[in-house]
Amino acid sequence: MPWSETLSRIIDSGVIAVIRLKNKSSIKNVVNALVKGGIKCVEITMTVPDADQIISELDKEFQDSIILGAGTVTKSEDAQMLISNGAKFIVSPILNMDIIKTCNKADIVCIPGCFTPTEIFNAWNSGADIIKVFPATSLGPRYIKDLLAPFPEIKLIPTGGVSIDNAGEWILAGAAAVGIGSNLLDPKLISENKYEEITKLAKQLIENINQARTVLKNK
Repeated sequence: MPWSETLSRIIDSGVIAVIRLKNKSSIKNVVNALVKGGIKCVEITMTVPDADQIISELDKEFQDSIILGAGTVTKSEDAQMLISNGAKFIVSPILNMDIIKTCNKADIVCIPGCFTPTEIFNAWNSGADIIKVFPATSLGPRYIKDLLAPFPEIKLIPTGGVSIDNAGEWILAGAAAVGIGSNLLDPKLISENKYEEITKLAKQLIENINQARTVLKNK
């Protein structure tokens, strides 16, 4: 899949579902539940046991029906390995210029984690495609709006502090999409094999994002 199509599909989806589970056996069921709920952009973090193998297996099974990425990537050599295993985008909790270079060379979407305006601008200026505003927990949607005043061209995805209920607020503030993990992928529901509940939560999240985008469109 070309870089431009991956980027477009991530933005169009409105959400990256962040899978950070200790029990890797449930991941396929989780992805199926998300897809049924309308979420088709999925990030497997490096904290998941055998994340590279899981990405390879999911890539072969789901192919282009989902946009599959790797998260919590902190080394350029890991980024290269994950790209070789099928990751279509790379997400990092930090700003590592070598990871950006690796992704650019491989024609892969790069989403580094940044916190300050200086980090965000430097990442964007160095070739990042989207900036992961992280951790966004204590910042709130207003921070996104404030950042976009001087940087209207930069695509921002807040991660941390995003919930199903407040996702629309981040979109209204100008976020290109949101990253969400445990608030969507409730460990208790997963441990009890209640994947239909995950699907319901995914549908509600997509509905909230779409409603916010409709409001912005009609302004």
